[in-house]
Amino acid sequence: MTDVQNPAIVVISAVYADRLAEEFGRYARDYEIAKARSVDEAISVTMTLSRRGVQVAMFVSDSRLPDSAAPTALHMLRSLVPTSRRVVVAPWDYFREDSVAFRPVLAKGKVDAFLLMPRGLRDEEFHLAIVELLNEWGATVAAPLVDSVQIVSPDGGGLVLAIRDYLLRIGAPGRVYAPDSEVGKEVVAAYDGEPTWPLVRVFSSKDVVAPTSVRDVAMSIYGRPDDIDVDTVVDVLVVGAGPAGLATAVYASSEGLSAVAIESEAIGGQAGTSSMIRNYLGFPRGISGIKLAQRARAQALRFGTRFFTGWPVTALKTGRDGDPHVVCTEGGDVRARAVVIACGVDYRRLDIPSVDEFVGRGVNYGAAMAAAREMEDADVVVVGGGNSAGQAAVHLARFARTVTIIVRREDLRATMSQYLIDEIAFNPRISVRGRTQVVGAAGSDVLEAIDVESTTTGERAQLPARGLFLLLGAEPRCEWMPPDVLRDEDGFVLTGRDVPIEQWIDGCPPASLATSVPGVFAVGDVRSGSMKRVASAAGEGASVVPLVHAWLETTRTVG
Repeated sequence: MTDVQNPAIVVISAVYADRLAEEFGRYARDYEIAKARSVDEAISVTMTLSRRGVQVAMFVSDSRLPDSAAPTALHMLRSLVPTSRRVVVAPWDYFREDSVAFRPVLAKGKVDAFLLMPRGLRDEEFHLAIVELLNEWGATVAAPLVDSVQIVSPDGGGLVLAIRDYLLRIGAPGRVYAPDSEVGKEVVAAYDGEPTWPLVRVFSSKDVVAPTSVRDVAMSIYGRPDDIDVDTVVDVLVVGAGPAGLATAVYASSEGLSAVAIESEAIGGQAGTSSMIRNYLGFPRGISGIKLAQRARAQALRFGTRFFTGWPVTALKTGRDGDPHVVCTEGGDVRARAVVIACGVDYRRLDIPSVDEFVGRGVNYGAAMAAAREMEDADVVVVGGGNSAGQAAVHLARFARTVTIIVRREDLRATMSQYLIDEIAFNPRISVRGRTQVVGAAGSDVLEAIDVESTTTGERAQLPARGLFLLLGAEPRCEWMPPDVLRDEDGFVLTGRDVPIEQWIDGCPPASLATSVPGVFAVGDVRSGSMKRVASAAGEGASVVPLVHAWLETTRTVG
């Protein structure tokens, strides 16, 4: 096996360098620990590591340095290693004073954490923060050293990228191998038949599949919805496993309800593609959408929720006169006393042929986390003005030479959270181009440039771009719903008092998250009037469970 160089952690302090290096000794098996006593020395150490081919995973700096202010120093080091995580530590003597000074620095994303310097053995609170940041770095930057899924293909392409992105979102590390590599030959030999690309082997099993879609890979990992006993009527079935669906699953199963969740893609929904969510309650250093989804899924599993992914719902047959509702998929049907619709939304497509021609070859709908590593030293364009677009731009700026955010509005103020606007304004690699739209794309085998047009003057220009990431608005996934589940003019599900009065029962509107069909509820982005935020979606998922309980009470004597 080829030796792999450990990444480095660089500690910087004129006074505490030795102490910090000793404290970080617990990571010495997996990380090279380097010391510097000034910013100049830190730059020299970093350049030496770079020449050796060593990645710097983290800079840990004293809040007071002899030759530069810590934020300025970390900014310089960030320009050398954009993918690294940046931590500032301070001894108790000046921790309180410096913590006030560093608040705006943290808010703008100039550093990832401001911590009290360890004061003794086993300061696990300190190391919890360090491990979380190293974990995030490893998940989004470093190539996996151990893979759960092997993908064999002579080249890339849209399906390979989609599979890699799916694996990243579900926390299953995967790597792509050439057919003539040692692993590639092994997988090809295990395949029964003439190989077509890609080939996929899951968990080093003998079974090798030639998937035609991401769903084929999902089935090989999770199984099919028809694994559920068809004679069983579950208390609640959740359609979708984004933040709203996951919260519903956690609260429903924790309160003793039998719960099943079906997700057509990767657990986490659109939120699962967010590289870093910094404004979610309880995570002061932020959390990636992937990690948030994985933790919520593990929590729901602990309480008994059953998950099935890779099968889109094709129909809902609403129950009448006490009969259960039936949710249909191509892999089987599930009967449930209550259904919670939490299927979220899709990014709107441009429907420009010259753009769609390059999907998987530089053009990506959504954040496409797996593609970010391939954008190193490239020019990248992100289209969209919401938080997801901002988070994608910040993440891509760790790899790309330039990131241009394109929006039809004048700027980002009306659609993006202020903390992201500040972080984008601070990052010299990111620029915003307002009142602009994409009208075309060009390239030979892969994307090389995009055509843009001013929405005010109609003037056109061409921008170099090896990557185009489209995060455009929201379209609800409602084509499978029956007509009696009423929707607004844009296709979002109506609930509560938004349901037309002629559909009210005995003059009373449905409950706040109930639809026009008794026993069917809607939460999260798919619901008309929702806030389109992770926290509000999770809140609705928790809030719907008492309504489900109340509905189930009315059906206790049935079936």
